Amino acid sequence: MNDPELRQWLEKRQAVEQQQPSSATATLIETGEARARARYQALRSAIPDVPVQIADATRRVREQARSNGFAPAIVMFAALVCVGLAGEWFFKKTVLKARFQNPLIAHTIGEFGPWISFTLVSSAIFLAIDWPPLLHAVILFYLVAFIAARLAFAVCKLSMDAGALSAFGYRRARMFIGVLAVAGATTSLTSPLSVDRNVGILVSFSFSILLLLIALEAVWRRPSKTTVPRQLALMNTFYSLYAICLWLLWVANFLGLFWLGIYLVVLPALLAAVGRTAEAFAKGRWPSDNKNSARMVLAVRGARAVVIAAAVAWITFVWHYDPNILARENPAIDAAVRGALKSVVILILADLCWQLSKAFIDEKLSTADNSASSLSTEAARAGRLRTLLPIFRNALAAIVIAAAALTVLSEMGVQIGPLIAGAGIFGVAIGFGSQTLVKDIVSGIFYLMDDAFRVGEYIQSGSYKGTVESFSLRSVRLRHHRGPVFTVPFGELGAVQNMSRDWAIDKFLLRVPFNTDVAKAKAIVKQIGEQLKEDPEIGPQILETLKMKGVEQIGDFGIELSFAFTALPGRQTYIRRQAYTMIRDAFMENGIEFAQPTVQVGGEEKSDAAIAAMTLQRKRITDQMTVSPSPPT
Repeated sequence: MNDPELRQWLEKRQAVEQQQPSSATATLIETGEARARARYQALRSAIPDVPVQIADATRRVREQARSNGFAPAIVMFAALVCVGLAGEWFFKKTVLKARFQNPLIAHTIGEFGPWISFTLVSSAIFLAIDWPPLLHAVILFYLVAFIAARLAFAVCKLSMDAGALSAFGYRRARMFIGVLAVAGATTSLTSPLSVDRNVGILVSFSFSILLLLIALEAVWRRPSKTTVPRQLALMNTFYSLYAICLWLLWVANFLGLFWLGIYLVVLPALLAAVGRTAEAFAKGRWPSDNKNSARMVLAVRGARAVVIAAAVAWITFVWHYDPNILARENPAIDAAVRGALKSVVILILADLCWQLSKAFIDEKLSTADNSASSLSTEAARAGRLRTLLPIFRNALAAIVIAAAALTVLSEMGVQIGPLIAGAGIFGVAIGFGSQTLVKDIVSGIFYLMDDAFRVGEYIQSGSYKGTVESFSLRSVRLRHHRGPVFTVPFGELGAVQNMSRDWAIDKFLLRVPFNTDVAKAKAIVKQIGEQLKEDPEIGPQILETLKMKGVEQIGDFGIELSFAFTALPGRQTYIRRQAYTMIRDAFMENGIEFAQPTVQVGGEEKSDAAIAAMTLQRKRITDQMTVSPSPPT
């Protein structure tokens, strides 16, 4: 390092490295400016050649067709279209006579059926003829443009029928698509017809000006809900300037920025229109489904996902092949853009998977709620679903979010290996630091695996009892029958007494006098049990009807009769109250009384003795007063 030459060489290298980024940027800017200037000069010099080269190409196509025995290109194309329209007419006369319940399906078949028949017939005729080379190119490009335009017309018509596109928008869309199809076919023919490339670019510029005028006319004449003229004029001016800027980007061949600007305006409205159209089709196919059902979500969000994926694929194609994207010269920016495009697709798939899963789980929960209110054998299964599905939904959401986030970070160039390892170490540290939390979570998992309780069941554990309302990862929420809510961690539950599982046996005792006819009472109770079983409201809740088991024990003031019945869990109290009422009325009608405690007190005998004693005492006092001398006066 002390060598002067080596030190001088290192200083020069550092200076070059410091100047390299600015030099590279300056070179890119200068290259772009020189390219734009050369392009402008070439196009300006090609303007006088436009009519000459077009006329020459038209003459060569006509002469080649005439020399091979063919009519002019426009006549052959018209004949081919007429043959296709004849096949379309035959399809309408035969297939479209069928009636469909869904009007959108009928419109779909009415729009796409003729288009398919026209495409098949015209393509078959085109492939069967041995065309001259130039005439083959002309007919092929214009036929493809015609077929594509008709397909776009059919899609726009269906969108209008579904309410996603207005009549004004439909007419302007047809006009724009028609001009765009002719422009695409004409500019694509410049290379097969040996037309100068700059002349073809000028032709495409001419069509682009026409398309720009159509867009501006649609902006200023569109129906608007805005009633303030000044606000409407300001919005129209902004949209017009935006359209002109997009046209300038296209003219300058900045296709990446051009398509991003198109997406910014068209994509939100297109997604809304596609969503409404898909929803209308799905509603016509499954009229009983609600908006949040799995099939409706798949139809609507799936259609939107397809549109977004197609848009990302196209912008990726443009980014890869656009020669004027200066950002591609920087590997970091290029990798970031490619990662962002891939991340969009990943997020779309993650959102679609989550929405489908959520809709499916919510649909199952709704079905479980309906089944739980019934008394069928599906009630137990419904209760288990209502218990496990919310937990599974939350866990699935966490998994989808984590997987999508890690995948997006990986596509953006972030090394996710250290993140995963760090998350594992952090999880271990959290586990050691919060053993109670881990205990609650693990206990909850085993409670759910053992199917100890479900949502809607009444349980008791220690001093906690109530109806299970919901779960979390670490606790259960119990609603007491008097209203209070207990949030009990799973680790504190211990042994659980489930009072709502399978069946409930209810027993009670009634006291009657010693002289009661037990056989008669048993016969009466048997009739009451049959009446309860035949009751349309109570009968389905009884598994084994009311029976009198016999004399349970002999008490101090009567005998105790034992009664029992088996019912669905949670309904035994209601049935017992009804049984009490019916037993009381039946016993009173048949002269059977209920035993009551009595106490016998000899009150009358004690009163007579007391009176006799008091009389004897008074007589003795009178005799004493008569015998004794009077006191001295």
